[in-house]
Amino acid sequence: MRWPWAVAGLAAAVVALPGASRATFGCGGVHTARAAHHPRRLPAPLAIGDSTMLLALDQLAARGYDVNAHGCRQFPEALALVGSLRRAGRLPHMMVIALGADGSIGHRQIGRALGLLCCTRLLVLVTPRELGGGSGTDAAAVREEVARHPGRTRLLDWVAYSRGHGDWFQPDGLHLTSTGASAFTGFLARALPWAYPPAAPSPPVLRFTAGAARRGAPGRRLTTGAGGRAAPSRAPAPGN
Repeated sequence: MRWPWAVAGLAAAVVALPGASRATFGCGGVHTARAAHHPRRLPAPLAIGDSTMLLALDQLAARGYDVNAHGCRQFPEALALVGSLRRAGRLPHMMVIALGADGSIGHRQIGRALGLLCCTRLLVLVTPRELGGGSGTDAAAVREEVARHPGRTRLLDWVAYSRGHGDWFQPDGLHLTSTGASAFTGFLARALPWAYPPAAPSPPVLRFTAGAARRGAPGRRLTTGAGGRAAPSRAPAPGN
C-alpha cells in the first residue's frame, strides 16, 4: 500500500490500554508491551507492527510476545528498530514483522531484515491486506521472499486466513475490531513453537560394566559410536 493512513482516532482509542509504555511520536506514538512469560535468560520473540496491531497489543503480550506497534510505521522504521536491537545485543531468536498498511514492502527491504538477523535467527513475515481487504503486491513480495529463504523465514498468510471474515475488520478492511484482534492474536500464536532455538543435545554418557570396574580385571566397557549410540569395546588388559 503506497499512501499514508491517518490513525489518530484509533490511537486515541488505545491510549488507555494497560501494560503498555508509550513514546510521544507522531501518528499516535509507539506502543510497546512485554511478554507475560518466556524462558529465563532468553529474550521473548518480538512482534513489530503498525496501527493494525494496536488493538491486539496486550493479547499478544499475554501469549508470550514482546510487542512494538506504531501507527504509520513503514518498513524502514522497522529496520531501524531491528538494527538498534542488534547493536545492543538484544535480538531475539524469532521476530515477526506485520507491516504494509502504510508504504510498501519490497524484496530489498526484506533482504535487509534478513541481513540484520543473520544468520541463525528466524524472520516471520505476515502478509498485509490492502485497503478494503484482499491481496496485493506487498503480500506477493512477502510470499516470494519466504519461498526464496525457506530456512530463515516463515510465512503467516493473514490475507488468506482472514478472507471472508468481514467482522474482524473496521470499514477500511485493515484495522481490527475486538473480534479481529482475538483472531489476529491466535493466528500469530501459531509461530510461537519456533520462538526459541532448539535445545542443544546432551553430551553422551559413558557407562562401565561391573567387570571393567574391578581393579586389575579386564572387562567390557561402553563407548560412544556413530551417532552418539553406545557401542561395546574390549577394555585393554593391564600393562597394555
